[in-house]
Amino acid sequence: MNPNPHLRLAALALFAPLSLGVAPHAVAQDNSYYYFGLGAGQGRAKFDEESLAARALSPGVTATVLDRDERDRAYRAFIGWQWNRFLGAEAGYFDLGRTSFNASTVPSGTLDGTMRVRGYNLDLVGTLPLGETVSLLGRVGVAFARTRNSFVGTGGAAVSQPSPVDRQSNPKFGLGMQVAFTPSLMMRVEAERHRVSDALGERAHINTTMVSLVFPFGRAPAPMRRAEAMPAAMAPAAPMSPAPLAEPPPPVVAATPVAPEPVAPRVVPAPPPRVVLPVESMFSHDSRVLRPEARIELDAFAARLAGRRYDVIRITGHADRMGEREHNEVLSQQRADVVKAYLSGLPGIDASRIQSVGRGTSEPQTAPSDCAAPMTRDALIVCLQRDRRVEVEVSGEF
Repeated sequence: MNPNPHLRLAALALFAPLSLGVAPHAVAQDNSYYYFGLGAGQGRAKFDEESLAARALSPGVTATVLDRDERDRAYRAFIGWQWNRFLGAEAGYFDLGRTSFNASTVPSGTLDGTMRVRGYNLDLVGTLPLGETVSLLGRVGVAFARTRNSFVGTGGAAVSQPSPVDRQSNPKFGLGMQVAFTPSLMMRVEAERHRVSDALGERAHINTTMVSLVFPFGRAPAPMRRAEAMPAAMAPAAPMSPAPLAEPPPPVVAATPVAPEPVAPRVVPAPPPRVVLPVESMFSHDSRVLRPEARIELDAFAARLAGRRYDVIRITGHADRMGEREHNEVLSQQRADVVKAYLSGLPGIDASRIQSVGRGTSEPQTAPSDCAAPMTRDALIVCLQRDRRVEVEVSGEF
């Protein structure tokens, strides 16, 4: 028997990067991580109950469906690998719930039928970021599902296939939205459509709507090149003035030369790590939420501290002179506290050694005469950009 075409399509899509000679770690770059999750919601099945009843009954018996229940709870558990910001792969187990119906038959009798679908899935998941914490999701994959039916007849309802079972692989797809609460907790709301077998030779579909909690793990900070200490520059030798001509001195007996003491080479210590980040690269206008680019910078800063001893990490928030002074002082302090909270959650960082303070407009980098000429508000914002910053500096012995 030829392999299922849906299975071949899923394998080709999931392992295309490897077939092109691209290693997973090369594709992942700085935004890769593993994750697992659990979801629950509702499934709604679309089986052709009249056709099912006709195929389940013996020849000569007809049925009229009186009632049907197409909705039930649905569940799933899954694990995944996020290659980068936009693409990941996911494998999972699902239970799409139970659907049932009852019918009257001729000759006189009744028929009760139930159908249940469970299985495994293999998906490609696309992510489209809409902001700092919200993303759209789209997925396509293959579901390896087992459909198990049960038909019970009474009276003249003679059942020819009381417990049919069928296993098939079929395509599935879905759309949804994801919200990141923290780097280690996200929530998804997704709608999916599964094509399934009805266990009697035909196909049906089941639509699900689920809410899932996702738990990322294994995230690594972005690597950062470590600057090497530059050797100390040697001062140029002072020019020698010509000696005046003089009578040759009387001969003297030369003493035994004494070797000069060796001089230890001067070593310039590497400066302590320091990061000065413009507010525009860390926060949106008047916002206290870190942008993704700022998280990457702070991850790299934390990686440079690995294995070093330090006394304190000082985080200082600054603001420009636009707006009310009190508001700028509060905003600069809140932004410094947000950076402190993020660094405290990174591995290898001692939260007790972090200090944060907001300076408001008290330490500008622009002079009072700068940006004084009449200009539009947008031009003034650009001119005062150097004053809006967050400084992260480490002190100690290095």
